[in-house]
Amino acid sequence: MADVFARHVPPHARLTLALSGGLDSVVLLHVLLELRDRHPFELRAVHVHHGLSPHADHWADFCAQLCASHAVESSIHRVQIARNDAAGVEAAARRERQHIFAALDADFLLTAHQQDDQAETLLLQLLRGAGPKGLAAMSELQRRPGWRAAQLRPLLDTPRADLLEYAQTHGLKWVDDESNRDTRYRRNALRQDVMPLLAAHFPGSSATLARAAALQADAAELLGDLAQQDAMSAIAGDRLDCAALAGLSLPRARNLLRHFIELHGHTLPNARRLDEALHQLLDAKDDARVCVRLGLMELWRFRGGAYLVPLAPAPAAPVRWQGEASLRVPAAGVDVRMEAVVGTGLKRAALTAGEVTLGVRQGGERLRLHAGGPHHSLKNLLQEHAIPPWQRGRMPLLWCDGRLAWAAGIGLDADLLAAPGEPGVLPHVAD
Repeated sequence: MADVFARHVPPHARLTLALSGGLDSVVLLHVLLELRDRHPFELRAVHVHHGLSPHADHWADFCAQLCASHAVESSIHRVQIARNDAAGVEAAARRERQHIFAALDADFLLTAHQQDDQAETLLLQLLRGAGPKGLAAMSELQRRPGWRAAQLRPLLDTPRADLLEYAQTHGLKWVDDESNRDTRYRRNALRQDVMPLLAAHFPGSSATLARAAALQADAAELLGDLAQQDAMSAIAGDRLDCAALAGLSLPRARNLLRHFIELHGHTLPNARRLDEALHQLLDAKDDARVCVRLGLMELWRFRGGAYLVPLAPAPAAPVRWQGEASLRVPAAGVDVRMEAVVGTGLKRAALTAGEVTLGVRQGGERLRLHAGGPHHSLKNLLQEHAIPPWQRGRMPLLWCDGRLAWAAGIGLDADLLAAPGEPGVLPHVAD
């Protein structure tokens, strides 16, 4: 493990060990204590108490006492996990752990993932139909968005059998999580039923699978480099140029679309939905309105570009303004500031005398932008102002006594404009 530290950990770094109390993390703690004299660092431990097992309190006490016996500072974090969580108990527990890990004030978070874990992860990803990035499984060093600490897995090349032998040689004690024997969980089914068969027919299979994961990591890195190269001429801000996308081979275009989605912090959809989105972007006519649902987002095509947009807020009734400086408009998913001004904006006297509501378009709205000019349909004004289609149904509007007085990004009702020197109210979307 010393070589892992030489590659990644500078002297006097602040390390936090994720200590479950199981064999792997107990061995890692022992090795870290041995290594500390040769490679100085600060060491703490964190234990996440999931409360899912009747033995959870015992495990937390075991970890606290183990750390105290070695003068290692430790902390226990209790989390609440609903057994009926829609994501599943395993995913919910992982989500809670990662929430805690993300907030740790450390340079590195050390986790005791080992070679057999890596092999199991590769097989799970294969069975999910993952590509090179998923098949790369776990990396030795990982920097996650939003985390203060980098995640380091110093045992990733070490077989579980070697850890067991080490623990027995040094007389270490650990706890066993009974849920690890529950084959209703996919990873446990692999560990208990599949991996022993593989090892019997293919000796050294865990090491071989771990090497395969490393090769996939190289392939994923190359694909990432290629996507960044293609993105230089195809992606500008939140826009992906569809013409540039169409100029690539299908595998390369698919790779760039994946990069575009990840670049904006979204989870990749499955292969079928990704291919459907690519097909829509490449084959649609220039003036076609394309919208593909991808999980919690939508992919829109507009004026030759592709855009990723969060799902529109759930339908909500208009809200009434009662003089607040700012109010939330749930139907639009934004806050609207009602700025007090003089000689501009909407007449304050007219607003305070009438009933003012804010919401989103229902259809049929009309607005007069110039004194003495005609009323125009909001639909036409949205097109003339090149408002993207995904914004049209979630744009905040303001009515005074049922009359449209303001449309964000479009303008104000000319007949309700404040005169010079007259108190006014200027609505605008809060930043």
